[in-house]
Amino acid sequence: MANYMPLPETHRVLQLTSIAEPLQLKTAPTPQSGPGSVVVKVLAASVLSYSGDIYNGQRQYPFPQPLVPGASAIGRIVTVGPDATTLVPSQLVFLDCTIRGRDNPTGAMILSGIIEGFTEASRKLMHGEWRDSTYAEYTKFPLENCIPLDEQRLLGPVDAGGLGYCVEDLLHISRLLVPYGGLDDVGLKPGETIVIAPATGPFGSAAVRVALAMGAGRVIAMGRSETALKRLCALDNRIVTVQITGNEQSETEALKRHGPIDVFFDISPPMAVDSTHLKSVIAVLKHGGRISLMGGVRGDLSFPYAAFMQRNLSMKGTFMFSREQILSFVKLIQSGLLPLGEKGGLSVGGKFGLEKWEEAFEKARVAGTGEVVAIVP
Repeated sequence: MANYMPLPETHRVLQLTSIAEPLQLKTAPTPQSGPGSVVVKVLAASVLSYSGDIYNGQRQYPFPQPLVPGASAIGRIVTVGPDATTLVPSQLVFLDCTIRGRDNPTGAMILSGIIEGFTEASRKLMHGEWRDSTYAEYTKFPLENCIPLDEQRLLGPVDAGGLGYCVEDLLHISRLLVPYGGLDDVGLKPGETIVIAPATGPFGSAAVRVALAMGAGRVIAMGRSETALKRLCALDNRIVTVQITGNEQSETEALKRHGPIDVFFDISPPMAVDSTHLKSVIAVLKHGGRISLMGGVRGDLSFPYAAFMQRNLSMKGTFMFSREQILSFVKLIQSGLLPLGEKGGLSVGGKFGLEKWEEAFEKARVAGTGEVVAIVP
């Protein structure tokens, strides 16, 4: 099979020239594949709930300028480099935005189109070969970041053995993958009881869905909003809820009624450094309990040293996920055990062309926790 399909000389891209100026729709030379890379036609690219704050400078994420922004995406391969051994043109793929240095995977890592990292090695990746991301008609990506998808199974009609998804449904993979990395790292097992906190945001609610698909016997969802917690309960009868009240003792007593607890998955936002749930959950973990930290808490936290030692507790931090975890997660999606679309309580909140990027960012900002918003070049 040939290593390419026809490529136009130019394509449309969204370009960020400066955080002081709005994104601009421009025409640019179409990228070309070479050793270690592929060129992909972007079918749908994810929009984060805080994309607007990234590109107006409010989040203060470091990245080179000018830049073609973006995030994880679904696309179809157009050309492959000469060293590709399994990827072929026309193949449907998931584009993982977590790009790592091949000779330094733990010390050089960027999120394509989002952040250049905080080391010189990471900055080299984003200032050089992998500067431009997926808010474009075509994008060049590393071979290893292109994850093959079973198109017939995922997009095929239900009456023919498919799952009946649309391309945009598959963007849920990028959000669900994040908690899967942490849950897999602490070895969540079928039948175990897990606390997920906070569980009502985009990634916390994703963690609830993933834990159920991994076979958790009981999921204790914690959050401040009773209304949001009630919506989660409708997903599965294995879900119970405990409200974060700010009263450590009452939270601890409520959690004890659902014990023993095997795993605590925390994905707290930056402002949760003083949240009572951190201490209340640790207080009720069983002997040998495991803790997964995937949040963005800013600041230092204290922990009960004696309790960790006496109860053999373990704690592991996880940033994103590995390629091996992506491959195993895609199998989970393709099996149907973790349903996307309406059956899984998930939906596509909106599809927007490149020229409608402002509408896309605003829709993503206010979208529900089970919605994805897509840019469709």
